[in-house]
Amino acid sequence: MSQREWVEKDYYAELGVSKTATQDEIRKAYRKLARENHPDSNPGNEAAEEKFKRVSEANDVVGDPAKRKEYDEFRAQVSSGGFGGFSPGGRGGGFTSQSDFDLGDLFGGGAGPAGGAGGFSDIFGGLFNQGRAGGGGAGRARAQRPSGGQDMETALTLSFREAALGETVQIKLSSASPCLTCHGSGAKPGTSPKVCGTCHGAGVTQRSQGAFGFAEPCSDCGGTGSKIDDPCSDCGGSGVTNRTRTINVKVPAGVSDGQRIRLAGQGEAGFRGAPSGDLYVTVTVQKDAVFSRDGGDLLVDLPVSYPELVQGSQVSVPTLTGRVTVKVPAGSRDGQILRVRGRGIARKSGTGDLKVTLRVATPPAGMAEAELAAYDEALRAAGFDPRSGWAGSA
Repeated sequence: MSQREWVEKDYYAELGVSKTATQDEIRKAYRKLARENHPDSNPGNEAAEEKFKRVSEANDVVGDPAKRKEYDEFRAQVSSGGFGGFSPGGRGGGFTSQSDFDLGDLFGGGAGPAGGAGGFSDIFGGLFNQGRAGGGGAGRARAQRPSGGQDMETALTLSFREAALGETVQIKLSSASPCLTCHGSGAKPGTSPKVCGTCHGAGVTQRSQGAFGFAEPCSDCGGTGSKIDDPCSDCGGSGVTNRTRTINVKVPAGVSDGQRIRLAGQGEAGFRGAPSGDLYVTVTVQKDAVFSRDGGDLLVDLPVSYPELVQGSQVSVPTLTGRVTVKVPAGSRDGQILRVRGRGIARKSGTGDLKVTLRVATPPAGMAEAELAAYDEALRAAGFDPRSGWAGSA
């Protein structure tokens, strides 16, 4: 992705949040938009699918605190003319073409800040090296690593029980993968890449202009630092081929609707053995006919008769892993919640509870009319008035 493309994208606007939004606000905005525009919820809707891709891309950047910081810093530099007057619309000075500076390596070309290479600091570290007093020469060029693979997005739909209990599922992806013939090196089997004699493996060369030294991608090796005399016939020397592969995705127990699972190194393969990108799997959880959830608590509505509420009873209730007997205390009321400890959803933070809501089941009209009439007459004879004390009583 070129610098112009990055500068022109406002990820905050894409997610509908302000630049000062908290990470929690960004996460909530992404989940809402991802749920509304998920391909499984909008089959055949190309606009929704495109929106889903855009909000996922935006969340990849501003949803990560470290990447968000670098993104904000870079846009601030551009807006203030920090890159020689470069503007999102392409007007002004600065870089003369997109090939002069590729923002695809903004976050380390796949290595990331943790890897110690790449990242926002490299934008400046290799661009200008000011000559030291008395020396007047160019600084040392920093070695440039082959570009890492792109991150990928995919979607996965699970049943409520699969998401609650955890599941290992297989997904098929067609993407750029390491070449099976040369194992990603790009060289013909039996040979290997050679260090570039022009840049000596640095991937960059330097030229001096006055008191400054300018580092540029090596024109001989294309900035890779190596050359291949006899390229692999299957991948043409890139080390990458497009193929379909099957990936096992271990879904953790308790995953929630809209949650994203990151599979490190399962994205697109990098050029000539460079690190692969990551794969992000967005989970959609289907509704269940029996259960719902509140965080780690498992919720279920239990139909009971009125006598069972008044007299009390013991009722068998389903859970995710079997059934339990729940005691309905005498004198219970409709809508009352009974709690069974530790029979909810198991997560890293602990196992939730089973919450059983009592719901009075009303007999269908015409059923046992004589018995119901006798029951009503007995209540009235005993002085029972269901509206006694009610504010609307006459």
